[in-house]
Amino acid sequence: MGRDHMTDTSKKLSWLLRHGAPSMGIAMDAAGWVAVDDVLKALGMPRSRLDEAVENNTKNRLEIRGDRMRASQGHSREGMPVTLAGLEASWEEVLGDAPIWHGTSVGAVRGIAREGIRPAARTHVHCTDALDSAVGKRAKVDVMLEISPARLRVKGIGVFRSQNGVILVREVPVGCIVGLVPFVARAKGEAEALRALLLGA
Repeated sequence: MGRDHMTDTSKKLSWLLRHGAPSMGIAMDAAGWVAVDDVLKALGMPRSRLDEAVENNTKNRLEIRGDRMRASQGHSREGMPVTLAGLEASWEEVLGDAPIWHGTSVGAVRGIAREGIRPAARTHVHCTDALDSAVGKRAKVDVMLEISPARLRVKGIGVFRSQNGVILVREVPVGCIVGLVPFVARAKGEAEALRALLLGA
């Protein structure tokens, strides 16, 4: 399969498993699992093409176990049968207190300082456990926000790791953000002001 064709297949699979299964008449459980045969039928593709797309997905966003498959994370909240508890029960709980990180833009920091980090239309906020993760290199990531898992747990918010290593939490209250590291020149110039906005110092 050519790279463009593989990318197109991966996008179709991600859309179906994160957002579109119900509209395609595909049964999905609370943890996001669907029957592989249903996916093949809905997308009109052979199993070999699906297997190749999953195997070559660089971020391991898709997962197959036996005759079932799912997106590792990133499901829509609206219109999907997945539940927060169902997803979290299928992930590994992170029990350590090492910091986790969330990448965002300079423009988003003011809103975060008021409301914390919310998952928007998704089920969970996506984070990483390494400051030098690829998450921090993506477009529109100006700063990495340092988050305390211990403070999250005090507020009753669990920390989880999906099969492909993404760290997930339901939300991040402002008081659980404990640091900020700038990544781009604009953010470096505004770093102290941004820290004061977030941390009150």
